[in-house]
Amino acid sequence: MAESVRPAVDAVFTRLKSAAFLELVDRARRGDRTSSAMMITWIQPAIVRYCRARIGRSGSVFASADDVAQEIIAGVLKALPSFTDDSRAFMPFVYGIASNKVADHYRRVARERCETVPEVPDAPDVGPGPEQVAVRHELTGRMAALLATMAPRQREILVLRLVVGLTATEIAKTMSMSPTAVRVAQHRALMALRGRLKAEDWL
Repeated sequence: MAESVRPAVDAVFTRLKSAAFLELVDRARRGDRTSSAMMITWIQPAIVRYCRARIGRSGSVFASADDVAQEIIAGVLKALPSFTDDSRAFMPFVYGIASNKVADHYRRVARERCETVPEVPDAPDVGPGPEQVAVRHELTGRMAALLATMAPRQREILVLRLVVGLTATEIAKTMSMSPTAVRVAQHRALMALRGRLKAEDWL
């Protein structure tokens, strides 16, 4: 599964570093509405992937994660006029907004202490079968549980680096750290993650 998904993910993030995207961002922040709409279309898959990695599933769907993704997109459009840096710094700017929106989501959940209930589908489910879903949930749940045991900063760095695909320099801009500090934190987080995985093998 990872082999089939990864090329598509890599293509998304390669596109977001292209000269065409940087030009699109430049036109969008100058007020070109067509460019703004196209820019959102380009960044939406990356934002959704980030939210799903940070928030995960609610039952069998990504309802909460996808709702937060929409909030992030609205936040990006609202904040766009205030973005004055080089266009190459735009995606770290976006993930800074995303990180704040995800944090807001968890604060809301902590206040409400309730679970969302997915809507009843209007059509038959033609997705993966029960066995595939069970295996996928087990792996996703295990990884989410492992990430939940980590310090918030380490968890954020791993998601941005391994799931989103940002470089250490881009993460540094997003999290107000130096690239060296990001690399050190990433190394320590991966070592801790490996240690927990080895410990689980004995259970």
